[in-house]
Amino acid sequence: MQSTKSSFTALTLGALGVVYGDIGTSVLYALKEVFNSGHVSLTTQHVYGVLSLVVWTVTVIVSLKYVTLVLRADNRGEGGLVAMLALAAHAVEGHPRLRRYLMAIGIFGTCLFYGDGVITPAISVLSAVEGLAVISPNLSSAILPLTLGILFVLFAVQKRGTAGIGRWFGPIMLLWFLSLAALGIWHIVQLPQILWALSPHYALAFIAEEPGTAFLLLGAVVLCVTGAEALYADLGHFGKRPIRQAWFSVAMPALLINYLGQGALLLQQPDAVSNPFFAMAPRAMLLPLVVLATAATVIASQALITGAFSVTKQVIQLGYLPRLQVLHTSETDTGQIYLPLVNWGLCAGIALAVIFFQSSGDLAAAYGIAVTLDMLITTVLTFFVVRWGWKYPLLPTAAATLFFLVVDVSFFASNLIKLPDGGWFPLAIGAGMFVLMRTWHTGRQLVQSAMQPHALSLAEFLQMLRRDSVTRVAGTAVFLSSQSGTVPSALLHNLKHNKVLHARNVFVTVRHHELAHIPPAHRATAHDLGHDCWQVLLHFGFMDDPHVPNALSMLTQRGELPSTSIMETSYFLSRDIIVPQRGHGMALWREKLFAQMYRNAGSAADFLHLPHRNVVELGSQIVI
Repeated sequence: MQSTKSSFTALTLGALGVVYGDIGTSVLYALKEVFNSGHVSLTTQHVYGVLSLVVWTVTVIVSLKYVTLVLRADNRGEGGLVAMLALAAHAVEGHPRLRRYLMAIGIFGTCLFYGDGVITPAISVLSAVEGLAVISPNLSSAILPLTLGILFVLFAVQKRGTAGIGRWFGPIMLLWFLSLAALGIWHIVQLPQILWALSPHYALAFIAEEPGTAFLLLGAVVLCVTGAEALYADLGHFGKRPIRQAWFSVAMPALLINYLGQGALLLQQPDAVSNPFFAMAPRAMLLPLVVLATAATVIASQALITGAFSVTKQVIQLGYLPRLQVLHTSETDTGQIYLPLVNWGLCAGIALAVIFFQSSGDLAAAYGIAVTLDMLITTVLTFFVVRWGWKYPLLPTAAATLFFLVVDVSFFASNLIKLPDGGWFPLAIGAGMFVLMRTWHTGRQLVQSAMQPHALSLAEFLQMLRRDSVTRVAGTAVFLSSQSGTVPSALLHNLKHNKVLHARNVFVTVRHHELAHIPPAHRATAHDLGHDCWQVLLHFGFMDDPHVPNALSMLTQRGELPSTSIMETSYFLSRDIIVPQRGHGMALWREKLFAQMYRNAGSAADFLHLPHRNVVELGSQIVI
């Protein structure tokens, strides 16, 4: 019992460090942007109205929608938009047209994650370092280079993994949240009537009396819930209970207390509006607070970078991106991965955002539109999971969905006003990623279509080879093929050039499914084709590591495949060259883009964990 409690406490502390880093650092800039937006004056009525909006935005979107409802939609223990998309797609399996629409919407939402991933570290770290200007205006010139330096170091250490420093994330973020609460309590004690802002009637009165102003402010108010998607994305790492416990016992109370404290400060010292968070601290504590805030924003950025690696791997295995180099940074935790291209691509994008926008205030103009659109997409997908997947009654499901849609659409519509001022930036990144993903997915379908007319039945082909008495040589040949039951092109090329067939031949098709994990017992099946030939199907979820040798070894242990040594086994892969042609499939520029992506895709041998010395690649040209 004691061990279970200890484990739960450790998971809760870990969730506090990883899951709530982003939303935990929103206090640095949320209220500052609301009152510096130029839409609202700093009056008592406005402060109470804005604080009530913030309190109930956090309550409805984070506590009610994500923590209470969305966390229930786990895909075999995994969460995140990709997991939700897979659940929704499975729920509407019998309606192919609707399924296509949902897949397109869900993939676009995943693409927006990359836009959010560029803005979040930039605004978080920049807003923390801007605390130096509160200490001394003379330090303002150091803000930009210091921010860029911190971010570069953060990305440079990614290849070493986070196992060493990850254990400090929880304690540092616990200290951060305790500091938020302490600062808030200090100012609430000086103006206790600020607690009346907890009542929703102040928010409703503000909306009723000044609907236009309230609508404009929603674009800045939403900054208080940025990072809400992270608590669902990290479901697989920590589980529902620790995430909920960390939110309700630490993160939510600390955040709300700090926002109320900032409101109390603004009513007493209106000149603190330029940076109310750092103005809360006594002057002697400013430098330690800047250091702690910077550490918290680095942790928030780290969680997002790790999330980008995980999401990219999931999307690759769902067939929407080409294989990329994936390096494992931990021998014990297969979830700790490093993707060099994603890492440095994010680094370049974030550096560009910092240099282009220059301040957290200008970045706030770009922030929110991708987040609110993702929230809207999550609501839509959740409806299909709850109604079609869980078979809940239509009326309550539709009513709950409509409520959240009204909230999400209101925030999204308000953020659309930011489009000319920088909102286009994350949308442009998301749109670019969407073009890449759709091009890759459609291109792969065109390749399959181009190969289909030339596909030969494997059983008939092997029968023909037996009649022709093809020479067989010692050893085992493993042929990787995208289509089960057809002759791999690598086999045809091997026969054409080498004129031999191996003593044992295993034809392997790897299939990736819209499930987070496939249990080991159902991961591999083998069918004996006779004359020492086998057809093998390997099944992997989008969170599984596709390790072909291990899966084949499992079949050997079950007696479904013969035992062979590594030195006697050769893996044959098809490495084809794509030739774009006008008038087929996609627009010519997209076919050329696909051909370039195909050419530069990572090694299939690396992706499938094949031993390099045993791999033989043979290929041909495919016209699409």
